[in-house]
Amino acid sequence: MSVRNQRSSYGALPYTPLLPWQVRERRFKLVGLGRRGLEPDHVYAFLDRVATDMAAVYAALAASRREAASATEALRRQQSDGADRGSEA
Repeated sequence: MSVRNQRSSYGALPYTPLLPWQVRERRFKLVGLGRRGLEPDHVYAFLDRVATDMAAVYAALAASRREAASATEALRRQQSDGADRGSEA
């Protein structure tokens, strides 16, 4: 079970999502000579790609939240204007 899915008896554990800069700056220990391991350049190129994708997702999420807030505010104004007109009649 991942840390995300674990719950304490007092509710959900605090979870802070990774940020793109945290992915880009992540470093791994190199394996010793004669041992198996991954090519560091490939790992870091992949992490950079993941961080770039994360940055795009976070930007799209922020834009969606702004758009939703704007639509919600417009709907509230419209409902308020309609209620005001109904009370005038």
